[in-house]
Amino acid sequence: MKLAFSTLGVPGLPISDVVRLAATHGYHGVELRTHPEEPVHTGLDPAARADVAAEFKAAGVEILGVAGYARVAAPGDDEPVLAEIRELLDLARDLGAPFIRVFPGGGSGQAPDQTPEEADATAARRLGTAAEYAADLDVRILLETHDSHRTGADAIRVLGPVGHRQAGALWDVMHTWLGGEQPSASYAALSPFLGYVQVKDIASADDTTPLGLGAGVLPLTECVELLSREGWDGWLCWEYEKRWYEAAPPLEGLLGGGHDYLSRLLNDAA
Repeated sequence: MKLAFSTLGVPGLPISDVVRLAATHGYHGVELRTHPEEPVHTGLDPAARADVAAEFKAAGVEILGVAGYARVAAPGDDEPVLAEIRELLDLARDLGAPFIRVFPGGGSGQAPDQTPEEADATAARRLGTAAEYAADLDVRILLETHDSHRTGADAIRVLGPVGHRQAGALWDVMHTWLGGEQPSASYAALSPFLGYVQVKDIASADDTTPLGLGAGVLPLTECVELLSREGWDGWLCWEYEKRWYEAAPPLEGLLGGGHDYLSRLLNDAA
């Protein structure tokens, strides 16, 4: 398995510093949070996109994915959501990234009048349409286990009906755990669709402030052992949510220990 980290942990950091941190600490890749407040976003012109791709390539660090905020199950017209996804796909293509991340964003928390069945159908319809565009660019759209579709069982209600190679899953181990789903059940549901896995750690279900890997309660050892046992050979991406928790320690000081922790888990599971 390859190791990456998300720039959500280093909000606003210049790309040159992101690349340096990845290379210094031995990470194979980086997931780029894509937002106007970040150095990389869909408003970048072609020259700027080429510069970002070249900087990563020169350092031997891969751009794992473009983490966007399109919400495929949200109520409303399809076209604004599809347009947002197309922009993310174009950016990923230009950067040489194999994946983009989208959220579900449906359910009662987002739309009190929307039933779960309506949210599933909306998400499947949009992903099916966007997947055709993604196929032409050789980029996969990954639905993250998150918000209204927190578990693997939730995600496959959408991905199963889509049935398209370019529509897959991003397994966020915190959200499936918070949803009460065991890692074995999450993997069984998501494995036919799995793009990559986001790892993180927290103190408890009531305190999701990010911690260094191995310092909290999430079943990271079980997840890595399971993935290794099943012969899955993809990416583990550390998503340290510093952007939302200003009091959390800086990720820069934790990256070395996080890499060592994941490497030990992989060695023990081999």
